Amino acid sequence: MKLREVPLRCTTGAYILHAGWEKWHADEERAQALHAMATTAYPAVKRLPPTEFTRLLAAGEMATGSALLLPLVPTATAGLVLSAFAGGLLGLYARVPGMRREGSVWPTPQGTAVSKDVWMLGIGLGLVLDGAGRRLAASRLRRRAA
Repeated sequence: MKLREVPLRCTTGAYILHAGWEKWHADEERAQALHAMATTAYPAVKRLPPTEFTRLLAAGEMATGSALLLPLVPTATAGLVLSAFAGGLLGLYARVPGMRREGSVWPTPQGTAVSKDVWMLGIGLGLVLDGAGRRLAASRLRRRAA
């Protein structure tokens, strides 16, 4: 892990890990609210009971946060995990009615909290590109040395 990645991975990872921890301890009312929003965007979620869905979501968030925080996880891998996670959140933003202004990508007041998750996609993609760039550079060096 490069020093420049530490702030990105630590702040984002800690934030997501904490969000997952909070959801792990969610009460029935919060679980039902999360489930209702998710089923609007992702109908297949309806098959899961709200508490089970919330526990799975929490576990996914804690795994994502941990992948970012653990220096043993390669940069590109951590970036892919974060990008997938952020993509799922942005799918909510795109599909749940009332999150965006009519005919626009810009958020309504209700959508602002989810629309801000675009920063996680940017960080994830940046980590993927940084990790892939390092692998490409190392490959070129090996070919030149051979």
